[in-house]
Amino acid sequence: MVLQNEAVISRASEQGRGARSAVPSGWAWPRVLPWLIALVFAGLYATISVARFERLAFRSFDLGIFEQAVRHYAYLQAPIVDIEGAGHNFLGDHWSPAIAVFAPFYRLFPTPVTLLVGQAVAIALGVVPITRAGMRCLGRWPGVAVALAFGMSYGIQSAVDFDVHEVALAVPLLAFGLEAFLARRWPLVVAWVAPLVLVKEDLGLTVAAIGLVLVLVGARRWGIGLALFGLASTALTMMVLIPHFNTGGRLGTSRLDVLSGTGTVTQRILGLALELVTPGPKATTVLLLLVVTGFLALRSPLVLLVVPTLAWRLISANQNFGGQSFHYDLVLMPIVFAALIDGVVRARRGRWRPLGWYARAVPALALLVGMFFCTRYSFKDLVNPATYQLSPRAQGADRLLAQIPDGASVESDLGLIAKLTNRTRVFYVGSASPVVPQYFLIDDKAGWDPPLPDPVRYAESLHPGATYVLLTAADGYRLLGRVG
Repeated sequence: MVLQNEAVISRASEQGRGARSAVPSGWAWPRVLPWLIALVFAGLYATISVARFERLAFRSFDLGIFEQAVRHYAYLQAPIVDIEGAGHNFLGDHWSPAIAVFAPFYRLFPTPVTLLVGQAVAIALGVVPITRAGMRCLGRWPGVAVALAFGMSYGIQSAVDFDVHEVALAVPLLAFGLEAFLARRWPLVVAWVAPLVLVKEDLGLTVAAIGLVLVLVGARRWGIGLALFGLASTALTMMVLIPHFNTGGRLGTSRLDVLSGTGTVTQRILGLALELVTPGPKATTVLLLLVVTGFLALRSPLVLLVVPTLAWRLISANQNFGGQSFHYDLVLMPIVFAALIDGVVRARRGRWRPLGWYARAVPALALLVGMFFCTRYSFKDLVNPATYQLSPRAQGADRLLAQIPDGASVESDLGLIAKLTNRTRVFYVGSASPVVPQYFLIDDKAGWDPPLPDPVRYAESLHPGATYVLLTAADGYRLLGRVG
């Protein structure tokens, strides 16, 4: 079945050309519509993210980390992230130099909102090639249905509801690359997907997997070259570049994290087989990836591209990686929806008529699934008036933060880190040494269990010899200042 891919895609391209020929010459909608859909989704994603930030419903830590890195890039400096340790170079944790693309915009608008909007735009850009590929291969309205389902997919909604992450940049690169794949434009495939090795350290394996699929469909020269490039980049990143910048010896937690924890890798692989056939987060993750495509992604060799990311996530000892929370499914969304488009084409052209009839209904079915996710994930907040209202606690936080001058050094828990990173030097609690911060900020609702009874004593225990006094205590926040 995989080896027939070239002929099937060729027929799909011919079908797409036939569909386009039916459109009156000079009619602009087929060209404009993908961008309009992307613009609407960009606005929705940005609204969700910015509203969460304004009402203090964001998680703060990761947003603060990426803002510190981008802030240094904006001033042509090394991406130092003090939140992870005084003077810590972010490239020693994750190989994500691609986030520097946000730096010029941050230089103009130095606020975390710039990153939230930038992420929204980056993800929404992926809607454009998915729409075009769908319209070309499936017809105008089935293609639009697939595009809408992609934009509303649970993986994207979860990501825009969770701070900022570098993998947002992988979405348009993968989407444009897979559009080129479906159009059999191999040089463009390579040009779009090769930069993925600069987005995150594990994506080199995805690049290698794309090379493998190119080999399977007959583009051997391009495929072998891309596969070797992806593998070599991964080896260089993991064995040379990250260790070089990781001078403090701190290891990241999401970088192919399969060796830590209990049990050997072999034992985990064997255990994973059982987990995938029993109810649980990992089985649900795999099932959802198939459900959003009406299971027709299984008809396409492109579905193989989910294997590198799923493998390290599901084998990892970190339980967060196996579920659907946070941003971990984001990079898989353009893959499974491109596989959906390819799978529908294959099923329509197949010999089994019932499958062909089902394939014609799948775009609408995928749209219905996406609409269902809108009632369960972050899109549901768009129609909730409370989404756009500041809480008294958020207003109290603004009053407290106004007491901290620009350029000050602050040690903080998770509560308000991202509200400070654009104008102060911020450290996470316990990671400031050898720096002795001028201010110490505690949010009693940021995970302290039980709440700190005496934050002054706690701050002084972290910095022996320093003296702190309580400046403000209101709305569950406590701000300390260093004496002298």
